[in-house]
Amino acid sequence: MLSTLQRVKIRPRLLVISLVIALVVSVGAGYLIARSGDDEPDAVLDNPQTVETFPNNGLGNDVVEGDLLPVTTLFDRDDNEVLTTSLLGQPTVVNFWFSTCPPCAKELPDFAEVHSEVGDDVRFVGVNTIDSVESMERFAGERGVTYEQLRDPFAELTDAIGAVAFPVTLFVTSDGTIIEQTGVLDADQLRDRVDELQAVEAQIQEAS
Repeated sequence: MLSTLQRVKIRPRLLVISLVIALVVSVGAGYLIARSGDDEPDAVLDNPQTVETFPNNGLGNDVVEGDLLPVTTLFDRDDNEVLTTSLLGQPTVVNFWFSTCPPCAKELPDFAEVHSEVGDDVRFVGVNTIDSVESMERFAGERGVTYEQLRDPFAELTDAIGAVAFPVTLFVTSDGTIIEQTGVLDADQLRDRVDELQAVEAQIQEAS
């Protein structure tokens, strides 16, 4: 038989042990609950493929499709001012690029190829945001580009369309409506979009 004194000494010890066991059980249960929660997503999308994280195919550029081409000032090789309104009057492909942009370099030969096929019906314009006149012309010429190149040294047009990733190409009808914007394109993709631009332009002409 335990004396009263012995029972008094044992009870605190049992209390401590009980508390430790309870703590271990609580921590273990919390861990299991947390693990089970990690296995389940916070939300389930019916069709996650339809969710676009960024506009313009992930480029992060502002979406300007449906807008009018902004009225800003560009510059030709001789530093003459060229208003963007002067680019209107026929379907136009406006390509923003610069020489240190690898995707820009990749697509320029394709733009030169398609321009050689449709240049009589569709105007092509390059807009360079960084390079000097000499670098711009040399770089474009080495890739077969013969269509006009304009500069946007103060980023007026670039900022007006909210471009932050390059290349950017705008497909513009004769009345100045931007019907599509894209990132990098190959020749076949560019042909498809030029065909679409011409189809829209034909509708505009029929309605006028």
